[in-house]
Order: sequence, then C-alpha cells, then structure tokens
Amino acid sequence: MPEDYGLTEEREGAAGDEWADLDVTDDEADRIARQQDRDFTHFLERLKDADQFKATGAVFDDATYAAIYKLVQDGHLTAMGGPISSGKEAIVFEGLAPDDEDVAVKIYRVSTSDFKQMADYLEGDPRFEGVRDDKKAVVVAWTQKEFSNLERAREAGVRVPDPLGVQRNALVMELIGEEGDPAPTLHDVEVENPQTAYEVVREYMWRLYAAGLVHGDLSEYNVVVYDGELVVIDVGQAVTIHHPNSDDFLRRDCENVAAFFARQGVDATADDLYEHVVSARDDE
Repeated sequence: MPEDYGLTEEREGAAGDEWADLDVTDDEADRIARQQDRDFTHFLERLKDADQFKATGAVFDDATYAAIYKLVQDGHLTAMGGPISSGKEAIVFEGLAPDDEDVAVKIYRVSTSDFKQMADYLEGDPRFEGVRDDKKAVVVAWTQKEFSNLERAREAGVRVPDPLGVQRNALVMELIGEEGDPAPTLHDVEVENPQTAYEVVREYMWRLYAAGLVHGDLSEYNVVVYDGELVVIDVGQAVTIHHPNSDDFLRRDCENVAAFFARQGVDATADDLYEHVVSARDDE
C-alpha cells in the first residue's frame, strides 16, 4: 500500500506573527562554568574523557559542558551517546531522556563556528541586532531560535522533531529514527508515492507560511522519512515572513522542492508551489 506520509487534517491554531525576544545574556550554564563545584567538576572530567567526544574531535568550552550538565539537572537528559552527524557549526549526538526515550542532542560549536555564511539569515533580523559581532551571543541566539522555530512549526501542524530543552548552545529534541539508525532523507530513499509526498511537503510549507515562517533551506536533504511520516528537520535558519530576504528564501525553497518532485514524475513547478504557499495569508 502506498505511503500516505502521516499528514493530519489540522490547519487551525497556527501561531501569529508574534516573536519572542532571544536572551543572549549569561545564563545558568555560564554561571556553573565560572563557579565549578565538586559535582560539576566530576561531571566535566567524565564528559571530556568520553569516547564519543574524542571521536568527533569536539572542541567545546566549559560553558558548553555546563549547558549539558544543566540539561541533565533539569531532567531533559540522563546520558550522552555517539554522534549522529557532525558539521562545521554543530554536532548532533544521540542521548537518553529520563523516561529511557532516545533523544537527539544538537550542540553548536562556539569556538569554531563560522556564521559568516549565515549572514543572509541574520542580517535584517531585529533579534540579532547588537550581537552579530559577538560569536558566543550569535551561537546562543541561533540555538534559541532553532528551539523557537521547532515550537512554532509544531503549533502550526508541521511534523518536526519535538523540542524538549535548550540551554545556551545545546538543544535536546526528539530523535527521528532509531538508536544507531537515523531516519533517511527523501534524497536517500525510493519515494513510494511521490504525488502524496509532494502534497504533504507543499502543505507543510503552506502551514509554515501561515504561521509566519519560511524554512529558508528546504530540499529533499532536510525532509526525512520515518514511521510512515515525512518530518522536516534543520529549522535553525528559518526566518519570519517579515525578514527582508524571506521572499527570496521562499522562492528558493519552492525551486528546490518542485525540482525534486518533478524528477519523481510529479507535475510540480516552482511558480505554482510559490503561489500556493503565499495564498496561506491572502486573507490578511
């Protein structure tokens, strides 16, 4: 039986245009790192010695380890596993929640991240005014923004990883896939029902836009297939529709998505997809 990809009917209750401020001031993790007590010092020694951190060549400051420590204290995490993916800006590890559920722990690098390539996403965003020249503040704000984007997407009825906790530059979220076996992307599978898959992705884009968001980097590489559903991932760069580059980002998303599904035999064009998505706010 062809996959239906788990699209729900709910389209109501999407978030409005409100947007929470991002607090980049020193938080509890920074204070823990400055005032190392015996428990944190012991935790720090064990974590730095863990094989999974050595294997990725992770370069984290003490405040990053303190962020992980705080996530443990707050009940979001009980153990760290091996790496799922590693990039220049972030490393994603498997983790374990207190209820024995597998989770993903995304840690943005502070010392080695190069956010110059993300300038188009930061420029014009009032939340990043005054922090664009402060690498630590940018990384912390970016992590908070990803958490907020995930929450907002879920409220809009888009299937994304469930955000569970955030502290400084560390984000805990639902693991999409099984332990040791992350879910494949659309690019990596033979799409069983391309027409249905296209309609689901198109609806997700509509719902995001109705909620005032544009993904900004949507393609077959950041939509994964898991348990009969399509799940949108990597929403850290998503911007509001009021961002000066939001229309350019949306048109690029439409081009990427339409081109992929056209190769699968679907009658999809970037222009038609764009018109459908922006119709989400025609009533305003």
